[in-house]
Amino acid sequence: MKILHTADWHVGKVLKNQPRIDEQRAVLRDLVRVANDEDVDIVIVAGDLFETAAPTPQAQGLVMQTLMALRSEGRHVVVLAGNHDNSRLVQDVYRPVLGELGMHVVGTPQRPDRGGTATFTTRTGEQAVVAALPFLSHRHAVRAAEVLLHNPSQHNQDYANRVRAIVDTLCAGFTSDTVNLVTTHATLLGGRWGGGERAVQTLLGYEVPPDTFPVSTHYAALGHLHRYQEIGGPCPIAYSGAPIALDFGEEDNTSVALIVHVTPDTRAAIRAVPLTGGRRLATLRGTLDEVVAAGEEAGDAFLRVILTQKASAGLADLVREKLPHTLDVQIDEKFRARAQAGAVRSRIGRSPTDLFADFLSEKEIDDPRLGAMFAELLDESTGSR
Repeated sequence: MKILHTADWHVGKVLKNQPRIDEQRAVLRDLVRVANDEDVDIVIVAGDLFETAAPTPQAQGLVMQTLMALRSEGRHVVVLAGNHDNSRLVQDVYRPVLGELGMHVVGTPQRPDRGGTATFTTRTGEQAVVAALPFLSHRHAVRAAEVLLHNPSQHNQDYANRVRAIVDTLCAGFTSDTVNLVTTHATLLGGRWGGGERAVQTLLGYEVPPDTFPVSTHYAALGHLHRYQEIGGPCPIAYSGAPIALDFGEEDNTSVALIVHVTPDTRAAIRAVPLTGGRRLATLRGTLDEVVAAGEEAGDAFLRVILTQKASAGLADLVREKLPHTLDVQIDEKFRARAQAGAVRSRIGRSPTDLFADFLSEKEIDDPRLGAMFAELLDESTGSR
């Protein structure tokens, strides 16, 4: 049995006011090509289809077209909601619509008999059992545990234990003569960040240990961390990573889809297949003359330029004139003018999380948990989760 594992498409992502939809269209077209060339039996999309909880019609159209193309040739398609997705949109709109086309979509945690676990028979007659758990925020973990476990959840039970109990319930139908798969959107202990993930969901006890997955699992297909990586555990576990570099912290990531070959009697073999279509991101550091010289070798890469010289009028415009693909110009910290004591920084164009970080700095409070808590509360209050 062949499985294509992908995740973290983040369709609709804009980088420094630069739309990425054309790149996303190209790389998702290449993803469909890989599915066809490899003649896979099952496609798993492990969360974060969209960049925001309110995706544009253009973003939704691209995701729908891609999922339908992946479904062609009789392939089974499993789709999860991630932390960037609107879980109710995925569950209440995408699930019934795409379900009519034969896809298995899970937006919110479900009991095994309600869609949390699905059994597929491939074109060659092989059987797979897939346990699917979308992203769980802390505030939804208690309710999910109550729904799936049929008993009141202990409020002092930590997040990792709730996730483990839910996964155990979803995997109860695994047998020795089926290919047993788990897919979820979560942070595993030992995983390496890709650089663009939402920090609040990688702090505050959101991590779960690799032994969350039972030994009867043939393969655990994960989403959330944007760097392709395999993680040691009781079964083969991997993040596919994002199909394009989403931020400059991800410029060294490799864009791939994972092809997993497995049978009921063999350990999963994982192979990374490169994806094309995304533009390279690159950071150039140096004086104006140095970065301009380096930029000549950067091709069509989008650039972040960090200048190691003092700021001057029109400097950023000069960089963009000489390097048209520049999206961000900064002055190295060592060359920035120091703010005078008591100076008031402008709030224009700055996010609430940035302003809260300023407040903590002014109060000389150095605790990253507070910033993460503020970000989570902001997410909840604005309805992005």
